[in-house]
Amino acid sequence: MASSTKIKRRTVLKGIAGAALPLPLLEAMGKDVVEDTPRRFCAMYTANGMSLPKDQHGINDWSWFPTIDGKDFKFGESTKPLEAFRKQLSFMGGMYHSAGPKADPHTCSDMWLTGAKLHDPEPGTYNSVALDQVVAQHTKQYCRQPSLVLSVDAGVGFLSRTGTISYNAQGKPIPAENNPRRIFDRLFRGDQQSIEVEREQLKKRIKLVDAVLDNARALNKRLGKSDRQKMEQYLTSLDEVESRLIASERWIDIPLKKQDHTHLNLAASNAGEPAEYYRNMFDLIALAFDADITRSVAFMLNREDGMGISDTFPLKLGLTRTHHSLSHAGDKDGQLEFAKYDKFLSEQLAYFFNRLNEFQDHNGSLLDNSIVLYGSGCSTTHYPKNLPTMVVGGSNMGLKHGVHWRDGDTLMCNMYLSILHSLGIQIDQFGDSTGTLNNSIFSA
Repeated sequence: MASSTKIKRRTVLKGIAGAALPLPLLEAMGKDVVEDTPRRFCAMYTANGMSLPKDQHGINDWSWFPTIDGKDFKFGESTKPLEAFRKQLSFMGGMYHSAGPKADPHTCSDMWLTGAKLHDPEPGTYNSVALDQVVAQHTKQYCRQPSLVLSVDAGVGFLSRTGTISYNAQGKPIPAENNPRRIFDRLFRGDQQSIEVEREQLKKRIKLVDAVLDNARALNKRLGKSDRQKMEQYLTSLDEVESRLIASERWIDIPLKKQDHTHLNLAASNAGEPAEYYRNMFDLIALAFDADITRSVAFMLNREDGMGISDTFPLKLGLTRTHHSLSHAGDKDGQLEFAKYDKFLSEQLAYFFNRLNEFQDHNGSLLDNSIVLYGSGCSTTHYPKNLPTMVVGGSNMGLKHGVHWRDGDTLMCNMYLSILHSLGIQIDQFGDSTGTLNNSIFSA
């Protein structure tokens, strides 16, 4: 027999050291509270632009962007796997960052979620805060993990060849994780024992860094900018680990949502079959959203300029060139293969969107209550205008989809501000934004 006791949303649990934490949303809190469904955000980045074939080759039907604007658009061959989600997605044309044309052409991924002015970056030059981290700052009190930062190649990389698309409030890169087993353990095995082990490891690392820093301060004049940058990136990594530990520890007494994890292949690796790897990463994101472990995810699907193992994925699929080489292809065969790789990525996205549709909140699917941003920091190779951009989901946040939208050249950060407002984050500006998008999927 169900209990008639009604719990107030203000009710908290006393956790570690008497810390007070808000309860997760429970049915016993009443319909009015439970209907305050989590709003989630996921950003997914692919490097090197998208397939936009040259007219003379006669393969325009493989263009990533639809050739028709408005609601009558048709999916090209490279995005046809997404056709089933027509009513849940939109192509956004004309997007650009104002700093893009002036920047080093390989800072595409660095500035994609920030819009920062990265002109010919030098070691020691830092970014601004990324969109996913603004979301994380506004949702972290409700989640075990403020954000989930992933990439195929992991780490932070380096300026203009980044291995992450996420940057903290100080503009420093947040290290990305790429190992499914470690991601699973972080998300779903935050027990006291594992946390204590990780805390001890952290203490040892901090001691080591402190010792190095003491020497570094003594030899400060001899250290170059690159060395200082490496040290600061390492410290940033430690800060992120520490933050995750604190967050995990505070939620120990609150049970996780019961889920089926048996379908996961935690042994999947970026060295193996690409589709299997991507789908396991997407499964982990969907499960994390479903359990409300985090509401902010950034996933870098591949890396710029031929860097990292992700560049070899086309070869594993039977194509004849690496991802970066295909992006530079001027011949018909090369451009067609580039488009076929985009189609492969579309197939993986379709899997992800379907998973988000399968998981249900009380008032719709995870996809209805999430905004997924997918795109690249350049259109054709190194061209910083008309950035390939797709927005998916968010129907319960007022988004009106099924359109190839374009209104001339549009600041990417204006769209980002619109996304934040749709998520319920009412800030006045993000990056170089001048306002939100009018007469768009966000205001239709």
